Amino acid sequence: MPVLWIVVIVVVLAVVGFVMGRMRALHSAGEDRRSLHSLPNYYGFNVAMFTAVPALLLLLVWMVAQPLIVNARVSAEIPDALLDGSNMSLVMSDVRRVADGLETAIAQGALSARQAANIDLQTTDLREILGSVGVALGSSVDPATLNAAQTYRDMTSVGDLAMTVLVLLAAIAGFAFAYLRTNKDFRARNTVEKGVRVLLIAAASIAILTTIGIVLSLVFNTIEFFRLYPITDFFFGTTWSPSFGGGSELGILPLLWGTLYISLVALLVAVPIGLFAAVYLSEYATKSVRGVVKPLLEVLAGIPTIVYGLFALLTVGPFLLSIFGANGPTAAMADGGWMHAGTAVMTAGLVMGIMLIPFVSSLSDDIINAVPQSLRDGSYGLGATKSETIKQVILPAALPGIVGAVLLATSRAIGETMIVVLGAGAAARLSMNPFDAMTTVTAKIVSQLTGDADFASPEALVAFALGMTLFVLTLGLNIFALYIVRKYREQYE
Repeated sequence: MPVLWIVVIVVVLAVVGFVMGRMRALHSAGEDRRSLHSLPNYYGFNVAMFTAVPALLLLLVWMVAQPLIVNARVSAEIPDALLDGSNMSLVMSDVRRVADGLETAIAQGALSARQAANIDLQTTDLREILGSVGVALGSSVDPATLNAAQTYRDMTSVGDLAMTVLVLLAAIAGFAFAYLRTNKDFRARNTVEKGVRVLLIAAASIAILTTIGIVLSLVFNTIEFFRLYPITDFFFGTTWSPSFGGGSELGILPLLWGTLYISLVALLVAVPIGLFAAVYLSEYATKSVRGVVKPLLEVLAGIPTIVYGLFALLTVGPFLLSIFGANGPTAAMADGGWMHAGTAVMTAGLVMGIMLIPFVSSLSDDIINAVPQSLRDGSYGLGATKSETIKQVILPAALPGIVGAVLLATSRAIGETMIVVLGAGAAARLSMNPFDAMTTVTAKIVSQLTGDADFASPEALVAFALGMTLFVLTLGLNIFALYIVRKYREQYE
């Protein structure tokens, strides 16, 4: 039975449990609500909670555990001859693709269940059959892969059947348990509120557990990378030249330089414009103007980064090339021009700065508005003008918060990917020329994990080392920024 139908059945049982639990509580009290310990709805929610929560939790755990168990069992039965130097994950990917293809062929009528269970590869072109139902295979299916796929299908089918039966039994058992103990003296409200508290704690724990999982995955793979590649060469190397044939040079310095250089250009664009916009909106603009300008400015924050990347590639890059390229008006200042292609640090930096403007302006606007009005009134009372008050009172008072906003924008710039991929190029180099093509850490993480890479090689594992480095860098900036913002809020609230 599909998972969706299991969930629907459990939800229907929970709704029925709510109605019947409420009716049973009222019946036990002789239809007198004043005799009940809790409100009638609490009794219904209690039955619904015991019906749905254990069953859905079992379903969730089963959906996570079953693929792991099936993969482990099937991979243990795969003969060494099938591996032939290949990675086990790639072989299992082929096995799962064949197994899913057989299920699709049965569902679409290309194969019967009996035919799928007794396929003779000498007389049947399985690749052609699966291709006819939309499952493309890179090569013909060998007997070992087919046997593994059949085992995978059988174990998955048994597991799905067991999951359906056990989940529905859990729902029915929870329904019966909660319904039978429902009476007018049962403290349903206390039970329901404890259940809601556990649910809220679980929801709050998801973010923590997700963060821990991300960090652990980065740490373990980074450790594995440094077992294969010297840590000193990684952090102090000035050449980035990965080669899956061996002999790679994986120095991070060119990538860090490109990341920081592009982020610096972006901040030089975003910080002045965003800060000036925040000052205008908070101190000079009328309510009607602010009501129009602020939403229009924040529209920039809702544009997908891929659109910014296309804007950099198709508009900003060619425009800069027409000015600073070999045919531009500044070509005489440099032999062949400063800029040789539309992809460059300046291209990505300008577009990224435009993307960060609403980020800086919105945070700075909130921070400036949080400065107490008494400071403004005191400055005006001493005879200061509006501009003098802004320069000498409001901005110094808001400075810690503005610095925190800039640091948060810096973290956003460092982690940007799509604008860099499309606007900055892919060259890992150490150069001071802002019109040269460069790349960043995030762009190289994408490129190293693109394609059928062997995750046992340093050329693939280096992506996790790059990610760990970027994680530590942005985490430090975020902690520093939040510290400054918190200090500011404690001072002026």
